Amino acid sequence: MRNLSLTLLTALCLMAGGIASASPLSPVEGAEYKTLTTPQATVVDGKKVEVIEFFMYHCPACNQLEPALLAWVGKQGNNIVFRRIHLPHTGATDVEAHLFLTLEALGLEESLHAKILNTWHVEHKQLLTDQDNIDWALKNGIDKNKFIDTYFSFSVTSKLHGLMRVAESYLVNSTPTLVIDGRFVTGPGSVQDSNASLGLKDLDTALLEVANALVLKARATK
Repeated sequence: MRNLSLTLLTALCLMAGGIASASPLSPVEGAEYKTLTTPQATVVDGKKVEVIEFFMYHCPACNQLEPALLAWVGKQGNNIVFRRIHLPHTGATDVEAHLFLTLEALGLEESLHAKILNTWHVEHKQLLTDQDNIDWALKNGIDKNKFIDTYFSFSVTSKLHGLMRVAESYLVNSTPTLVIDGRFVTGPGSVQDSNASLGLKDLDTALLEVANALVLKARATK
């Protein structure tokens, strides 16, 4: 019994040591990131690595991460293909996700992303209804008929109804969450939990260091 206890104690110490040695520069599976049991298909070929940000327009942490994330994406150049998926916070009728999918269908999401974040987090104007979204679109120069037709189109509403299944397939339930190569999942929570001494002001940098390491890890297997 004593030998068993010693063996168990040794194993626990080794496990603790493994987690303690984790760092954003050398992320450890089960600490700073997790690997999906069922990898998801990506939209890229060749050596490029897909990076997805699951986000929500109203999410303060997403807004805070945005400048550093854009700078990181820019530095990655042709190494990655970056795209966003809006987590449907209120389910199949989520108004924010509905706006995202409509702008994506119109080819305007990327160019207007910063304006929407500014509306929520600088102007403190919440877009909580379909009419709020329509009014916002008109204010920002989008053709009314084109926006409304797209907003209520079968294609957009079908995607909206399927967003929760998409999030579940990636095991995502909070934002921001980054998914690298359809299989490595990380976010501020897991990075901070695994690096107790990390201050909040350094968290975004640390998260992107983890993402950078996971991009390199993914490229090495292609």
